[in-house]
Order: sequence, then structure tokens, then C-alpha cells
Amino acid sequence: MPAFRYTAYDETGKVRKGTVDAPSSVRAGELLAAQGLTAVDIAEGVQRKAGRRRGFGLSYHALFCRGLSSYLKRGVPLAEALKFLGRHSSDRRVADACLHLHEGVLGGKRLSAVLEETGLFREDLLRIVESGERTSALPGVLEQAAALYAMQEGQRRKIRSALTYPLAMTVIGFAVVLFLLTYVVPRLADLFADMGQALPLPTRILLGTAAFLREWWPALVLALMGFFFLARKRKWSVSLPFFRRIRENIALSLVMSHLKTLLSAGIPLVQALGMASSMDSRPERWMEAARLVKEGFRFDRALERLGTFPEEAVYILRIGELGGDLPGAIGQVAEMNWEEARDGMEKAATLAEPLLVLFLGLAVGFVVIAVLLPIFDLSSLAG
Repeated sequence: MPAFRYTAYDETGKVRKGTVDAPSSVRAGELLAAQGLTAVDIAEGVQRKAGRRRGFGLSYHALFCRGLSSYLKRGVPLAEALKFLGRHSSDRRVADACLHLHEGVLGGKRLSAVLEETGLFREDLLRIVESGERTSALPGVLEQAAALYAMQEGQRRKIRSALTYPLAMTVIGFAVVLFLLTYVVPRLADLFADMGQALPLPTRILLGTAAFLREWWPALVLALMGFFFLARKRKWSVSLPFFRRIRENIALSLVMSHLKTLLSAGIPLVQALGMASSMDSRPERWMEAARLVKEGFRFDRALERLGTFPEEAVYILRIGELGGDLPGAIGQVAEMNWEEARDGMEKAATLAEPLLVLFLGLAVGFVVIAVLLPIFDLSSLAG
């Protein structure tokens, strides 16, 4: 979307200069007027690269597809439907995007092409819309896409919800222990030094740990930041078998649900596999499956040949493919894997709660014992 440079006066008569994103200079003037500015000069600036823009999230993708499908099913022309969507949105960025889509379609462009121009919509939606335009089934494929995005957003929320409590407990636990080591223990160190007697082993460990943190905390902070940066860059993840199984189920559920929507929209299996592979942390296996399908293998045979997919999933796909309902079988696999992943996350969250409480209790208990032991020794000597 172009960026327009403007010169305008505000309500107090002060000159304002800046830029505004708008599909046209006319729309730029309307946006400035809505802000109480009177434009005196509007000139198109540098075209911003769509790849640098933050795209819409899954929730808006679902809302956009559902709303547009509803208008089209009621017989509203595409251009007018896009215009109505823009008017009913309270988000300025959304309204601008819908207006750009309206003007592009009104000018004779295909919806998929105008969606791509904005740089705000997912690649898979572009291909789904393109397929719907070719088959004259745009309302139906938009409704399927809305269901897909709503399901993915729901899955993300459930995953975040399952991880919230364990992460919060971990942060609180480390914060409590760090506070004791860096604030409480140093204040008691001088007291222990004046006692003039050998300290118990837990107390010596505690004082040594506190002294190490006071001296080396900048290096530790830098090391942790470097570790997290490297882990994020190389996409490291927990390799425990339990969590690996959960991740695998989530990846299969996302890819299969995506694949079902793409196939239902009329996109060929080979192309759909390439598009859906981005939902997996190991996209190369799906690209290899696409290559095998292109060479003449059935989909279930291709997955079986790779040997990295569950046997029950391959069996369900074989039945669906032989019965002529591959999208339905793929949907069953997606649902089966998501249910298994959800059960696994619930079990992990249930087990994590008492383990984290136990860890926090042991850490705080060790600090308390290490502080009290010298005091008890001093009291026994005084008695």
C-alpha cells in the first residue's frame, strides 16, 4: 500500500507534516479529515515493501473470510461486500486494507491479486481465493478457510492456556530464590562472619552461591541472553520424548487440517502439500511426500515410504483414499492428532503444577535451613 506525504493544518492552525498509508490520495485526504486535519498538499511517497509489514493474525483472517462469505452468499457483489467490511471495522489498518481491496476489485483486478498487493494476508489464503475464483466457488472456499483459521487460533489459545500456569510458577520460583540470594543472604553474611566459628556446609554453599551471583551476574545475564538468542535462531526445542510426541501431534494436526481445506478448495494434492508444509517444523518431509505423489505414489503410500508418520494415520488415509474421500480422511487424522495433543498437554500441565511447587518449596527450604543452622549452633553454644 502506498505511503503519502502530506502537509496539513490542525484545528489550531498549526502546520503538520507526515505520512499516511492509503490506497489512493483521495482516501489519504479522507483519513486526514477524520483526524481533524485540513490537507493542503498530498503527494505519493515511496512504495513500502509488503514483506516488511506486519500481517493480520489468524483471528482477523477468520473474521474476514466469514464476513465476506456471508455477504457473497446473500447476493452482495464482491466489491460492495469488501466496502461494507471496511465500513464495519473499527481498526483503521483493517478498514484501509478493505478499501484497497474494494478499489482494486472495482478496477477489474482479481481478489487474489489485490490480496497479494496488500502484503497483509497469508499465502495460503491467496491460493485458496485463487482456487475459488477459478471454480466459481468463492463463498464456499472462504467459509472453509474461516473454519480453518478459527480452529488454528483456538488451538493456539489452548496451548498458551496450558503453558501459562507452569511458566508463571517457574518465573515466580526463580524470582523468589534470586531475591533471597541477592538481598537477604548478603545482609546475613556479616553476621555469620562475626560468629567466629565454622559454618555448616549448607550455609557455606548458600554464601558461596550468593557471592558468585553478586560478582558474575552481568556475565550470567549476557550468557542467558546469548543462549536464548541462539536457541531461537537455531529453533532448539525440548527433546524429552513426552514433549516431542505432543509437538508431533500438534504439527500433524495443523498440517492435516490445512491440507483438508486446500484440497476442498480444489487445489491439487502436490501443490497443497507444498503450501501446508510451512505449518511443520520439518517441512522437508512433506515436500518429499509431494515429490513421491508427483511420481505416481498414492498419498498413504508416500507417507508410509517416508516412515516418519504414525501407522494409524497412514491406515486412515489409505481407507479414505481408496474410498474416494481423501479430504474427509485427512480431517479425521487432524482431529485425532489434536485430541491426543490436547490430552498430552493437560497431563503435562497437571504433573507440572506439583513438581514446580515441590521445586520452589525445596529451594526456599534450603535457604531457610542454611540461614537457621548457624543460629541454632550459636544458641547451643550460648546455652
